[in-house]
Amino acid sequence: MTIKQIMNLIEEKKIKFIDFRFIDMIGMWQHISTPVDQFDEEVFSSGKGFDGSSIRGFQAIHESDMLLIPDPNSVFVDPFYEYPTLVFICNIQDPVTRAPYSRDPRYIAKKAEEYLKNTNIGTISYWGPEAEFFIFNSLKYDYSMNSSYHMVDSVEAIWNSGKDEDPNLAYKIRNKEGYFPVPPSDTQQNIRSEMVSMMMKIGINIETHHHEVATGGQAEIDMVFDSLVNMADKLLKYKYVVKNVARRNNMTALFMPKPLFGDNGSGMHVHQSIWKEATNIFYFEKGYAGFSQEGLWYIGGLLKHAEALCAFITPTVNSYKRLVPGYEAPVNLVYSQRNRSAACRIPLYSNSPKAKRVEFRTPDPSCNPYLAFSAMLMAGIDGIQNKIEPGEPCDKNIYELSYQERQKIKNVPNSLDKAIDALEKDYDFLFKGNVFTEDLISEWISLKKKEIDAIRLRPHPYEFALYGDI
Repeated sequence: MTIKQIMNLIEEKKIKFIDFRFIDMIGMWQHISTPVDQFDEEVFSSGKGFDGSSIRGFQAIHESDMLLIPDPNSVFVDPFYEYPTLVFICNIQDPVTRAPYSRDPRYIAKKAEEYLKNTNIGTISYWGPEAEFFIFNSLKYDYSMNSSYHMVDSVEAIWNSGKDEDPNLAYKIRNKEGYFPVPPSDTQQNIRSEMVSMMMKIGINIETHHHEVATGGQAEIDMVFDSLVNMADKLLKYKYVVKNVARRNNMTALFMPKPLFGDNGSGMHVHQSIWKEATNIFYFEKGYAGFSQEGLWYIGGLLKHAEALCAFITPTVNSYKRLVPGYEAPVNLVYSQRNRSAACRIPLYSNSPKAKRVEFRTPDPSCNPYLAFSAMLMAGIDGIQNKIEPGEPCDKNIYELSYQERQKIKNVPNSLDKAIDALEKDYDFLFKGNVFTEDLISEWISLKKKEIDAIRLRPHPYEFALYGDI
């Protein structure tokens, strides 16, 4: 969008405030607002200052000054603020050198897109994340020196089947039976439709929405695919809308991968493909599942580097409570057509060359999308460059294989500790084209080890059930 178009939009929408947004290392949106009379076109070059030492994973206190540079093509009107507000997604610069900030996740993603072009493998990559989440009626938690608890609740959850609700009207969803009953079992059709309507208002194209497998209000809204940076921007807008629509309906939305024991967690299956101009390089009519050799090598790269990728695509301690067999969790590092028990699946919904892509099922919505998408692209490119074969496809239900057969299949790490260990041993592929940098990787590992220690040092309530009588 041109500066003139932005100024016309400000006048047309009677904008009162400008909101500058950026993402921290962990993956949360941050923002600063200014009255519209303090806004002019100079800000697109001069930037808006902020304290980088107060943002997780950014600057030390002695070098805290940073600049936000608004991207004019990212502009949208916030749908929630009482006072009309225009939002810009920003890139980050160093105020002294005016160079892009090396730890800005959006900058990493832009470099990944540019690196793809420079390899001559393709000109653009397309991304379609399927982010799952829970919509709860309440969420409580606390931790102190001598106690800890959490409690979520949902009017449609099976654990409320016997609750006195004055009256209890039944139709509770049993574990693993939330895909796709109509109302009254699905109590959240209207709130999901409200979320979709709001997303479409701010430029997100939506394919479908539905209840997901788990009890207790699990949901999924699917966006139409887009290029890497654009889709990462949209995923942040998506989460922003979901959380705020839930809030104004006196509910809360949770993207934490595994909030419920004994039922499915929330994943984020990521559909991805590479195109060269108007040609999808993953398509070959006579190949396995209509997939080209380049596409299979791309899968080979994902599978080879999957353990290190987990540090970015399943980046929380909680992520690994989802990645256990038996809950449709993609723990098996194999590929297949249609088979949802494989980490990499080639969907067969359509024979169109345009629809050919790989669905990587391991990621979850707790990730920072700029870093996660970029890391997956770098792994796939490495697979193509080094012609990494993914092995034979596995078109059987992996959970029903014999013990001997299962022993031959490699699994994803079963903890964040092991994912971080894998990243420390396998990161060279991320450094190609200077896409990821040593200081970002180092800071990421440091942040994640602090999270690991925070959980490791605290007693868990279930430990008292296991060990309280020893």
